[in-house]
Amino acid sequence: MLEPIIQLDRKIFYYVNDQWSSPVMDWLAPFLREPYTWAPLYLFLALFALINFRLRGLWWCMFFIITFAISDQTSLFLKGAVGRLRPCHDAAVAFFMHQRVPYCPSSGSFTSNHASNHFALALFCFVTLWPYFGRYNWLFFVWAAAVSYSQVYVGVHYPFDVLAGGILGAGIGWLTSTVFNRRIGLIQEPAVA
Repeated sequence: MLEPIIQLDRKIFYYVNDQWSSPVMDWLAPFLREPYTWAPLYLFLALFALINFRLRGLWWCMFFIITFAISDQTSLFLKGAVGRLRPCHDAAVAFFMHQRVPYCPSSGSFTSNHASNHFALALFCFVTLWPYFGRYNWLFFVWAAAVSYSQVYVGVHYPFDVLAGGILGAGIGWLTSTVFNRRIGLIQEPAVA
């Protein structure tokens, strides 16, 4: 029953990792996965919240960290429970796979922590910061998708690992953002006279 899904996953991986390659993506994809690339964005958001909302901004930062921690640990748990090999360790794709980073993590492949973490944070930011970023809010998802796509492109995850990680992360981001908005929120309601 799972074999057709695994074969489809490998086929999509083949296209992303081999057929749709380019020199620009060969440079950009490894760059997108590194913490020094995305950490400045998250630092900016934390400073934005703290400067503009003070105590509520501090709570926002704590929920942001909690969102990251829950998505990261849940994905790590699933990796251990499922035990799927990463493409860079899988002999079934070795004949065409291009490993574009100098290492292959030893942890499992399902689900992608990068996808889970970035989609959790994207949805959390989308919901909690909507009034402040407006029509540019969707860029949080573009960012998460670019980081996730790079995981497949460099050869450390299969597409369904990234898709499952993104869905998992989005669910966690929705949950934490809903709790944050209901309990604290960034918008302070005016006092009733």
